Amino acid sequence: MQPSHRHFRVRPIIVPANAEAEIVIEPLHGHVRLDPAVSYEVRGYPCEEFAQRTGWPERPLASATVVDGSMRVRCWFEGEQEHVLLVERLEGERRVTVADIRVYSLEPDLLARRPYKGDLHIHTNRSDGRESPAYVAGRAREIGLDFQAITDHRRYEPSLEAIAAYEGVEIDLRLFPGEEVHPPRNPIHIINFGGSFSVNALFQDADAYAAAVRQVADELPEPPAGVDPYQYASSTWCFRKIREAGGLGIFCHPYWFTDHRYTPSGALTSHLFRERPFDAYEVIGGYHLHEADSNTLQVARYHDERAEGRTHPIVGVSDAHGCDRNELFGWYYTIVFAADGGLPGLIDAVKGLYSTAVEALPGQVARAFGPFRLVKYSLFLMREYFPRLDELCAEEGRLMLAHAAGDASAAQALARLSGRTSRLSAELIRR
Repeated sequence: MQPSHRHFRVRPIIVPANAEAEIVIEPLHGHVRLDPAVSYEVRGYPCEEFAQRTGWPERPLASATVVDGSMRVRCWFEGEQEHVLLVERLEGERRVTVADIRVYSLEPDLLARRPYKGDLHIHTNRSDGRESPAYVAGRAREIGLDFQAITDHRRYEPSLEAIAAYEGVEIDLRLFPGEEVHPPRNPIHIINFGGSFSVNALFQDADAYAAAVRQVADELPEPPAGVDPYQYASSTWCFRKIREAGGLGIFCHPYWFTDHRYTPSGALTSHLFRERPFDAYEVIGGYHLHEADSNTLQVARYHDERAEGRTHPIVGVSDAHGCDRNELFGWYYTIVFAADGGLPGLIDAVKGLYSTAVEALPGQVARAFGPFRLVKYSLFLMREYFPRLDELCAEEGRLMLAHAAGDASAAQALARLSGRTSRLSAELIRR
């Protein structure tokens, strides 16, 4: 976060593009005092220099107004871009910088959407993870996630267990059902995010499943050489079932290196990209540091696909198997730009190409991947927006963990905190 944003309360920081907006700058902590008897001037710097109307930065803005210790700056924000507002105190010929404020202006389609941060692929000790579903949910909120689905291997019930653990408690973390789907005799890994029923459970009737896959295989064109027809038909059937359940079918980590090779096969992966029976592609997956090449390949494949005219919806996921082992958890996530944080809104936004995948490795600068326009905005959000919400989420997450551990007073405390992140979001984003 910009140092000035730690020392001033700035509202809003996200405004409409090609419109006038008023920015309120209120000093915090006594570091700076804004005096109505002092002359101030604000210079605007559009970061991409789209400034035909304003003439920034050569033409300064009108002098700012100070009322009751706060500064009000009204100006026109041109184009969809980040802006620097440099607040200066005039002392004769001398200018003293008071604050360096950052504001982002958005076109209407993106301005109408709120950014939600989430993890769509994570495990608990109900499969091969380390902690309980309720604990994983609490830790997810503690690190600032807005939504999550637990996706244990071959098991749908743990995601329902997490939801049930907070039933009747006012929490702002959205918890959705999910599972990692492993079709029999098929190496592909698939996430069922938000589906209303388990796809893994459908494999229990082996005869019915085999007959359904044969039917799909008969419907599909003959796949290219090297592609196993059964594996492709099985994958297609699974994605169709997830869609039937109202979920989002995610093609997982296609460049996972295991058993001395990438899984699934390159031929199957390429055919899946060409035909796209899936809803979203796990462009950033939960790889350990020594496996970072796999994410590099997945991102490179994403760009090659775009160059070929195939634009795939994308997500980033932690695939963490433990929250407290300092690996994977919180390293990777998705930012979804949705009209609301409900399941249909999130799924529609991802399918509509309104998402970015984030890699936030420890000790490194976080990076976002996806369409250029959304990456630009995501970088601003990761620096100026999410850190503020994260501070509120951390307190809520600790109380969720206390509730899961049997603290009878935690539910009341959570109720008092309910809605804080939404209110802060409404203050920071002017629609």
